[in-house]
Amino acid sequence: MSDEVWILGITMTKFGKHPDKDSVDLAAEAALGALADAGVGIDRMGILAAGNLLGGGHLGQSLQKQIGQTGIPVYNVANACATGATALRTAIMAVKAGEADYGLAVGVEKLAGAGLLAGGSRKDDGSTWTPSGRYGAVAAVDGRIGTEIMPGVFAQVGMEYLSAHPYSGNDFELFARISEKNHAHSTLNPLAAYTKRMTLEEIMNDVMIAYPNTRPMCSANCDGAAAAVVVSGSVLKTLSQEQQRRAVKVSASVLTTDPWQEACQILPDVNTLTRNAAAQAYEAAGVGPADLDLVELHDCFATAELVHYDNLMLCEPGGAVDFFESGATWRDGSTPVNVSGGLQSKGHPIAATGIANVWEVCHHLRGEAGDRQIEGAKVGLAHVIGLGSACGVHILEKAA
Repeated sequence: MSDEVWILGITMTKFGKHPDKDSVDLAAEAALGALADAGVGIDRMGILAAGNLLGGGHLGQSLQKQIGQTGIPVYNVANACATGATALRTAIMAVKAGEADYGLAVGVEKLAGAGLLAGGSRKDDGSTWTPSGRYGAVAAVDGRIGTEIMPGVFAQVGMEYLSAHPYSGNDFELFARISEKNHAHSTLNPLAAYTKRMTLEEIMNDVMIAYPNTRPMCSANCDGAAAAVVVSGSVLKTLSQEQQRRAVKVSASVLTTDPWQEACQILPDVNTLTRNAAAQAYEAAGVGPADLDLVELHDCFATAELVHYDNLMLCEPGGAVDFFESGATWRDGSTPVNVSGGLQSKGHPIAATGIANVWEVCHHLRGEAGDRQIEGAKVGLAHVIGLGSACGVHILEKAA
């Protein structure tokens, strides 16, 4: 068994539209990039975890035919928006268990032009509903009592938070200012799908998707891939000084689902499993929220970012609005959040996002983030959540 697991190499493709590349092409580009960044070859990998949500379930085997088919175990991973983080954790746990010295995790999605995403809505013909199957006791929600479309679900999440923690200002403008921050941060990230700074007025006057989320306040569906090579602590010590210097320690890797609650089992709860994941991660890493130099969290919508300030314990319980209003989450603030531009600007190719968030944190800890570098960054947190539900949290630390 290995007490320590390190990220030796990591990369992401340019997020955006790639009509000339399929999922295997993008995954291969990311995987080969991560191997090159690590300074090792596919022949050293003892496990491949391949994350892909919409592509059919055999990405890993197809990817091997592109980058090297060596007979190693392949895990094809699908876990909602936490797919990439789950693939990474799969590789981490294999190394930690001593089953492999090196592991490769990849996440990829072709999502450009997908439109609004639903949360597994049950379909019917609209006029007549006939109960059948596992979910036959429940009719489709959309158009009847609410919505299962993601912008609507997370719009409700944000508004519920403000109703529980009353805010005397303009709630629409509050959430728009969160998006304004992320679009501003994206201008320094050349791999983001969108790198245009947007004014508050432009954001608020854009197309309303689900109040209070306008189009720029929603995550951008796009194509992209990200990959990481992980290595055991004992093997890392045998590698070059440069490889050791650039390696990033995985201080915590946590995956949670919804616990039992005496509450509705149908409506999603993005809060409890995120707070549980954060608590477990802080305990495992031996750090607290105050030790974080940057955070990449799952801002699938501007409303989601606000509630996750609280869920990740970046602020006092109920204090997310005051935390944001303090300026803490800007790049020059005390706890920079989504310096990459977040999902709203960087983009959200579902299965790639979990590793891409880790990529961003790693580059700051290595001092390789260029113009958006958080100076002196030593500890960072990457977070993703997928409805259904699954939450992944990784805490990463700079090499000594």
